[in-house]
Amino acid sequence: MVWFILVIAGLLEVVWAFFMKQSEGFTRLVPSIVTLVTMGASFGLLSLSMRTLPLGTAYTVWTGIGAVGAFAVGIVVLGEQASLMRLGAAALIVSGLVLMKLSSAH
Repeated sequence: MVWFILVIAGLLEVVWAFFMKQSEGFTRLVPSIVTLVTMGASFGLLSLSMRTLPLGTAYTVWTGIGAVGAFAVGIVVLGEQASLMRLGAAALIVSGLVLMKLSSAH
């Protein structure tokens, strides 16, 4: 269950990052509100996962999901560049996340 909570926290990080971009520097009300609400929920779920998981594991997985997720949303939704080097970097992050999960006792 703790890993499910952590994954949801990471996915919420992707949501708030996307809506932060849409808020145009917090000048648009609805995207700004969505950013703040999902940010709070993401932090809250991360803190719940840290009750069981080590800090390094929880934080690394959370930021990794957010980073790769935001990268994917940038490419798919916002039309950002998908070069071979950027895709390789994302693959390395995912590899690190898998290794972090495999090395966890939980």
